[in-house]
Amino acid sequence: MIPAAFDYKRASSAAEAISLVGQYGDEAKFLAGGHSLIPLMKLRLAQPSMLIDIGRITDLSYIKDAGDHIAIGALTRHMDVEKSELVKKHIPLLAHAAGHVGDAQVRHRGTIGGSLAHADSASDLPATTLALGATYVAQGPNGERTIAAKDFYKGFLESALAADEMLTEIRVPKISGGSYGFEKFNRRAQDWAIVGVAAWRSNGNSGIALVNMGSTPILAVSASNALNQGASIADAAELAAAEAEPQSDLNASSDYRIHLAKVLVRRALENASK
Repeated sequence: MIPAAFDYKRASSAAEAISLVGQYGDEAKFLAGGHSLIPLMKLRLAQPSMLIDIGRITDLSYIKDAGDHIAIGALTRHMDVEKSELVKKHIPLLAHAAGHVGDAQVRHRGTIGGSLAHADSASDLPATTLALGATYVAQGPNGERTIAAKDFYKGFLESALAADEMLTEIRVPKISGGSYGFEKFNRRAQDWAIVGVAAWRSNGNSGIALVNMGSTPILAVSASNALNQGASIADAAELAAAEAEPQSDLNASSDYRIHLAKVLVRRALENASK
């Protein structure tokens, strides 16, 4: 299908992009890799009157050691996250998950910030950063604010970002001496996950989040708490869907998704316990 008519402006810096979105508000959308936005526009599910192209901005593409966390610019490509030695060393779960986003073409063009801001519960990186306890940095005309990942996702394709704000940075805590598991069940390699799981364990702590088990990424608090309190992996996995509200669709029923979540959480935790 053909998108509705729109105007187009290219921003040369993050400051210019924020200024532009401040002018156009909720009539504008940012365009970076375009892998989330363009399909919605073609289906007329999104009809922005202004596209602000931020794809050539270089000051938001970086991966830095920031002491207790790794700071990742919102326009950092998936492939750069996957290949980063810093990410592999301190948050290997994120590097691994980034390597499972779409195919190589998508990973070379798509950005981590675009994936998170799009707030699709079927996407891998929102759930992964949620499991890792990440914090997102947003900037707008009134300055900068930080938003915990657990507070960011509000509903289907809906986030805590204001209409005049731009996601600029992702801060992911380092996990020392830990291990991780990532499971994704789909029909074809490039398909959205029918159900996915991102999990980590370190020094008696853990984090588990689910992909495509509700209108938002789901933090599996009950399973994680049970594990931290000494429950077996099998028993913790039985609580995988306690916070979830899976929907039935052409790919799977809600009951099947609950079954998959339990199986995949058990597998992910077994890998995270090696």
